[in-house]
Amino acid sequence: MSRHRSPGDTWECTALEAAMAERTGTSHRVRGTHRVAPPSSAVRGRVVVAAVAIGAFAAATAGQTLQGGNTSTDVQPLADSKDASAAIGIGGNGNTTRVSNTVSSAAPEILTIAKTSAAPLEAQKIAATDQIVRQRAAQLAAIEAERNRPKFVRPAQGRLTSGYGARWGTTHYGLDIANSLGTPIVAAADGVVIEAGPASGFGLWVRIQHSDGTITVYGHMDSFSVSEGQEVKAGEQIARIGNRGYSTGPHLHFEVWDADGLKLNPANWLSEHGVYV
Repeated sequence: MSRHRSPGDTWECTALEAAMAERTGTSHRVRGTHRVAPPSSAVRGRVVVAAVAIGAFAAATAGQTLQGGNTSTDVQPLADSKDASAAIGIGGNGNTTRVSNTVSSAAPEILTIAKTSAAPLEAQKIAATDQIVRQRAAQLAAIEAERNRPKFVRPAQGRLTSGYGARWGTTHYGLDIANSLGTPIVAAADGVVIEAGPASGFGLWVRIQHSDGTITVYGHMDSFSVSEGQEVKAGEQIARIGNRGYSTGPHLHFEVWDADGLKLNPANWLSEHGVYV
């Protein structure tokens, strides 16, 4: 082994010689004719640092030797500090994408969900339901009103001035109900208008046929508000009291004919259906 003099005029082994001696296990003897003085503290420090570095190098060499005999592909050494920096995502020259790619492939996928609100749809459903409820309530109210409404009524309000029967040597076939000009006249029962207009002796008249074939007649009216073929309900206005035709004052002349044309007593017909004049 070669030796050289230290700045302190002492002999010291090179770091390489020390490492090799430790590696091979051989002793190193310094030949000389006289004893060398102990090295200074500065020299000992440099020797220790060099020995540590050489030891690390030797350990790395031994590790690679052992790795060469390992057939597993799971372990892959890093070539240098650049690869190490790239693997952990620091330093390097743009190789940080290796880490981000690995994390991206391992991270759970984030699904994009459309930001929608069900509030308008729910409001529409509530409005539609509310409308259905109101319609149903109106239908039920109409049914109830139809059930409770009167099916026969008095044809006009006023004073009964003449009844059915013999009068002045002839037969009077109706009821006379006197009231002021223009007083409403209503249908005595549900039916269909079969005639509305001028008539001899009556001035103007309206005739309504009912479901059983009975016909009611309204005469001497001032005006009418229905037409032939129109359906009417009991109590619906059809005309106004007048003084037309053979009349002695404003009044309604009311008659009832059966299906065969026979003129009935209107008072009896009304009373049979719960209406009294």
